[in-house]
Amino acid sequence: MEYKKIKPKKIYEEVTEALHEMIRTGQLPPRSKLESVQQLAENFQVSRSAIREALSALKAMGLVEMKQGEGTFIKEFDAKQMTFPLSTAILMNKKDVAHLLEVRKIIETGAAALAAKNRSKENLEAMAEALEEMKRVQGDEELGEKADFRFHLAVSAAAGNPLLSTLLDQVSELMIETMKETRRLWLFSKQTSTENLVKEHAKIYHAILERNEENARMAMIEHLENVDNVLKMYFFESAEK
Repeated sequence: MEYKKIKPKKIYEEVTEALHEMIRTGQLPPRSKLESVQQLAENFQVSRSAIREALSALKAMGLVEMKQGEGTFIKEFDAKQMTFPLSTAILMNKKDVAHLLEVRKIIETGAAALAAKNRSKENLEAMAEALEEMKRVQGDEELGEKADFRFHLAVSAAAGNPLLSTLLDQVSELMIETMKETRRLWLFSKQTSTENLVKEHAKIYHAILERNEENARMAMIEHLENVDNVLKMYFFESAEK
C-alpha cells in the first residue's frame, strides 16, 4: 500500500490560514485595517518576511488590498467582481443550448418570484419599456432579440439580489446566443408566433406588477418550458432528417 507523503506547511501558509479564518469568522471585518507587518510578526511570533508572504497570498485571493502609505485593509465582498470562466465556446451543439435553458429555468424562475416581492417603480418601468420594444419591433429579429434579453435582465435586476444579477451577467453571452437560437426556432415554428412570445413576457410582467410571487414563478417557467418544447421539437425533426 502506498501512502501519500505529507508535506509540512510553510510558516507563511499557516499565517495565511489563520488570517483567512479571522476574516471568514468576522474577527477581521470588511474595511478594517490590519496591524503593521512588524506588529503582526510579533503577534504571530514569526518573521516579517513570513507576514509579507502571507499578505501577498491574501491579496492574490482577493481578500485584502494594500494602499500605499496607508496600510493593508480587508476587502468588502463585491458581487460585481465575481467572475466565472464561461464562454460561448462551450455551446458546441444544440443540446448544449438545451442544457443552458435548464440552468435558466432554475435561476430565472426564482428571480421572477423575487422580482414580484422586491420590484421598484424603476424596475417595472425597465420591464415595461423592454416589453413595448418587443411589441414595436415585431418582424425585426435582431432588435427583438435585444428587447427580449433586456426584459430578462430587468427581471433579474428587480429581484434585488446583486449576486443573482452578477451570476446572470456572467452567463449573458451564453444566454444571448441561446436566445438567438431559440428565438429563431420559435419564429419558424409551425405552432408559435412572435405574438405568443410577447404575450408570455407580458404575463410575467403583470404577475410581477401585482406582486404575485407564485404567478410570476409559474409564468416564467411556462415561458421557458415553451421555449424548451420548441427546442425539443426541433431536435426531433432534425434527428428524422
